Amino acid sequence: MSDSSLKKWYVVRSVSGSENKVKDYIEKEIAANGLSDYVDQILVPTEKVIQIRNGKKYKKDKVYFPGYIMVNASLEGEIGHIIKSVNGVIGFLGETKGGDPVPLRESEVNRLLGKVDELSTNVDSVNIPYVLNETVKVVDGPFNGFTGTIDEINEEKRKLKVMVKIFGRKTPVELSYAQVEKI
Repeated sequence: MSDSSLKKWYVVRSVSGSENKVKDYIEKEIAANGLSDYVDQILVPTEKVIQIRNGKKYKKDKVYFPGYIMVNASLEGEIGHIIKSVNGVIGFLGETKGGDPVPLRESEVNRLLGKVDELSTNVDSVNIPYVLNETVKVVDGPFNGFTGTIDEINEEKRKLKVMVKIFGRKTPVELSYAQVEKI
């Protein structure tokens, strides 16, 4: 039985785009070998982003560090080798040839886990900072397809005032960040 105080956080490099699949493979492999006591947590840090497809908004989890999986484990005996042999795993971050994987420092772990918490709670962040007088295209709502220039930015409400040319006249239209995209 391993003591959880001996567990450290490691970063496993995986094939980019397959992080969640690789996480599942690692979990299954550890369980199949009866080694669940040695591995506490396997995390794929994600952030919630809003995508717009066909005028509809979708909330989607986007991998925050593509190609990296965080593993809290005690790498005793074969555990490191078992994780490395999982399909899609490239290796541990920071390991030297033939050497042991290097665990993350406490400060790095706290920073990363704090970031993970912040990202998972911050749902409505469309991470697109706009600037005044920038030309944008409206992708949602009654003015879909129109282009205009940003006249005002309200970061608190996540709204923009966009000057759209309607019937040859510039008209101010209030839109949310998610209703426009950069050109």
